Amino acid sequence: MDSIDDLEEDLPMDISALIPITEYLIEIKRINPQIKWEDLMYNCIFAGAYMAKYNKMDKEEYLKVLRGIQIVDDDIPEYVQDGVADIGVVGENVLLEKQSDVSLIKKLGYSRCRLMIASPNDFIYENLIQLEDKRIATSYPNILKKYLTENNVNAKIIDISGSVEIAPALGIADFICDIVSTGNTLKLHKLKTIEKVIDSEAVLISRNNITKDSTKNELLSKLVQRIESSITAKSSKYLMMNIPASSLENIKKIIPALKSPTVLPLADEGMLAVHAVIPNDLFWDIVDKLKSEGASGILIFPIENLIP
Repeated sequence: MDSIDDLEEDLPMDISALIPITEYLIEIKRINPQIKWEDLMYNCIFAGAYMAKYNKMDKEEYLKVLRGIQIVDDDIPEYVQDGVADIGVVGENVLLEKQSDVSLIKKLGYSRCRLMIASPNDFIYENLIQLEDKRIATSYPNILKKYLTENNVNAKIIDISGSVEIAPALGIADFICDIVSTGNTLKLHKLKTIEKVIDSEAVLISRNNITKDSTKNELLSKLVQRIESSITAKSSKYLMMNIPASSLENIKKIIPALKSPTVLPLADEGMLAVHAVIPNDLFWDIVDKLKSEGASGILIFPIENLIP
């Protein structure tokens, strides 16, 4: 079982068609010779994808397989690059670190974090020059190397997978470079952030040649539109209010509507109903300005989806 050629005759016909992913299956079989090929097929994401593609497994069976599989996020860019998957969602930090040949389709606006350089609390930091010839432990050596090179700093990068935060306490490194969200983990290990390397968030990626497949490209376009609709909706609110007709022009200047607000006459002469979409982050500033222009009966609703 040293090569595909050695095993090709022993493989069931369904599996022999899995080339070029057979090498992966062979490696698993080599580690555990007792495993049956049938079990291997049903517990391997590559085989599961293949069987679904060629209708060897119906949709529900395939979903059961996928639910039982733990995919490491670090591998997602490579899965997409190699065509195992057409699209993927992964952290931007992972995408930049892996340097996979894929296309970034859209930033998704959630799971935001920062890749930061951190030092012990008692270190007095002034500038990047202080990192010269120092040891920096990180799980993101490629990103860190690029950042240090751009800033003309020559430091020793120590590649660590796992708990990077303990490196200074163990004497392995002088500083660390790691993902920071709340900063609680750093505080626990008596560390503080001193420099930001990159901002990161979840991103949607695709394989580079997906546009050559018109069907998949059309599906991707629809998916992106729905994602954008959801993102816009979550960052906006629907506003309804009554205003004096004389204040309409001033109020239109206050409301950052997509195009222009919807204006409807009311039963009371000289009064109008105005509907508009406003951004969450400007909500209270806008409401205060509207009230100063005579707006009343102001109603605010969440938006489920918003399609521009």
